Amino acid sequence: MTREEAEHILIEAGKADDDAFPLLEAAVACSMHEDPTRDPLLAHDLGAAGVERLTERLKGESAEEALAEAMAGDLSLAGDLFTYEHPDNADIIAVAERRKGLPVALGVYYLHVARKCGLTVRGVDFPGHFLLRIETDEGPLALDPFSQGRVVLPSELTRRALHAGLTPDVADRLDRLMAPVSDRAVLIRLQNNIFARAQNVRAYGRAERAALRRALINPGDHHPWLDVAAAREGQGALAGALEALAKASALDGGAALAARAQRERMRLKLN
Repeated sequence: MTREEAEHILIEAGKADDDAFPLLEAAVACSMHEDPTRDPLLAHDLGAAGVERLTERLKGESAEEALAEAMAGDLSLAGDLFTYEHPDNADIIAVAERRKGLPVALGVYYLHVARKCGLTVRGVDFPGHFLLRIETDEGPLALDPFSQGRVVLPSELTRRALHAGLTPDVADRLDRLMAPVSDRAVLIRLQNNIFARAQNVRAYGRAERAALRRALINPGDHHPWLDVAAAREGQGALAGALEALAKASALDGGAALAARAQRERMRLKLN
């Protein structure tokens, strides 16, 4: 798969409704867009193996137990405790190779496998640490894909929320802490992780690609184009940065003033 082919997949994913968003396919395309030399079958094979294992476990285990045991026990997917900031932890294909990664990258596999097996599982955009929400006969439960898919008790959710800086009145609201998000939002969070880490180490090419992928899968949002512009400016590609700022302004008039100021600053550099 070439970068151009990967971008085509992401453009098509961007056109899909949230309930039809192709999460694993789009996540694999993101990985191939970053490095086209890899084999995308590694990720698809892991997803298929997860479906097979979960199908068997659901015959004799509860949904939350079966999902955790299939993904963490049978497939050995877990959080990377020792090299958390490694770029591979946010790359779906690398996660399939290494069997470890960031919570949101692991969550992509959990979500794909659970859906294929008929479970109702959604991502939770929890502050500082991505979680999953699974619907059970006893009500919704929070699962942590970084910690072998274990159940996170309500008291622990509140503690984590307070630690992340939420106010006590919000930290006690489980309905807000466990509010589900779309699969599109899950993949955007993953690309945000890549962008932020790349910007921090001035890997502006990688940052630009991550921001561009966000723009393709969420074409109505102007924010990714502002990040594309920042990454291009970091590389000295000022004409490309101006083009990205123009796209941001076209998408959202509210961004026009800030984008215009950035454009004028870069035009001075161009002159």
